[in-house]
Amino acid sequence: MSETQLRRVAVTGLGAVSSLGIGAWAFTEAIREGRSGISQIRSFDSAGFNHTQAGEVHDFRPEEHLRVLEPAQWGRSSQFAAAAARLAAQDAGWEPDALAAARAGSAMGTTNGEAQVFQELTEQWLERGLEGIDGELVSRASADRIAAAVNTELGLHGEAQTFGTACSASNYAIGYGFDVIRSGAADVMVVGGADAVNRATHAGFHRLGAIAADLCRPFDEHRGGIMTAEGGATLILESWDSAVSRGARIYAEVLGYGITCDAKHPTQPDRDGIAECIRRAHRDADVKPDEVDYVCAHGTGTSANDSTEVAAVREVFGDRIPAISSIKSMLGHTMGAASGFGALACCMALYEGFLPPTSTVRTVDPALGPGLDCVPGQARPAHPKIVENHGFAFGGNNAIVMLGRPE
Repeated sequence: MSETQLRRVAVTGLGAVSSLGIGAWAFTEAIREGRSGISQIRSFDSAGFNHTQAGEVHDFRPEEHLRVLEPAQWGRSSQFAAAAARLAAQDAGWEPDALAAARAGSAMGTTNGEAQVFQELTEQWLERGLEGIDGELVSRASADRIAAAVNTELGLHGEAQTFGTACSASNYAIGYGFDVIRSGAADVMVVGGADAVNRATHAGFHRLGAIAADLCRPFDEHRGGIMTAEGGATLILESWDSAVSRGARIYAEVLGYGITCDAKHPTQPDRDGIAECIRRAHRDADVKPDEVDYVCAHGTGTSANDSTEVAAVREVFGDRIPAISSIKSMLGHTMGAASGFGALACCMALYEGFLPPTSTVRTVDPALGPGLDCVPGQARPAHPKIVENHGFAFGGNNAIVMLGRPE
């Protein structure tokens, strides 16, 4: 299919399982109000850690959302993914039999896969030795089960692709689903990401000194780091013709995406690599910098990320920087699901008419430069037409998705 024949891609359904609420509309209401989803850790014994808060999903009962999967046979990340996919399909107005009969598949991102399963297996190994681990539990450990759970729950017959590109993985998945549909290889793709809070991830960031003492405060002069978090975020992408023929609600149009991997440093983000990723996303979407109304930042609340990300944005946008905010101030860092939640917030911002806030910022760090509008406090009414969703990961894995108001 030539470039002139590429199909337009619509976002018609949104699903969220998060510490801020279950369902896209509950999630959005919390985002608009600037509520916090951070609480004391309950999913593992946090004794011995200096910082013991995270964005856990405490009110998730998978049996209330899943129609096909038996929750006991799947890990928590897969449960999040399948439940969010079911919610998104319902939100999109797809009848189950019709969706199962469509040319449809899934692409999901993750950082840690089924880390809680591995945590339990590790504990069994330490207590009983290698021969004493639960073989049935081993069967739930593979990360590729996250996308498989989506296909199984919705009865999809297309591919089930899991991306393990860490904290940018959901944007990789969205970009992949976008390519599959615009090329004509599928009509519908369920895309997003899922991860679960676990001891190993919390310990890793704790040892790096990257976990905040109280709250994640992106762009704040006294920011102290991330908050680990969990959840599942999904978007239903489908061809524009399919969406229109069904009379579906269209939240947004996927305009394009960009990917770079600079591999400059294991953990330190690279300004030039991020700036090039932004440029590639703009070129793919046929968008000029002055047409972008809002940037949903990766915005982890670490000094390294925030300063590098803002510097890269300034390099591309020059003196005119769009409003830029971080929903991690409320949600925490959901790892592989992070840019999926960012995309969901962007779609709602386009559809409902607002800018998501950086709820916890008190004093914007003057070192980030003048004129930085990080939408402090609560959401701001606005009518963005084009928005940019950032996702960055260790090793220089950068992925950016461009979304537009449906016209």
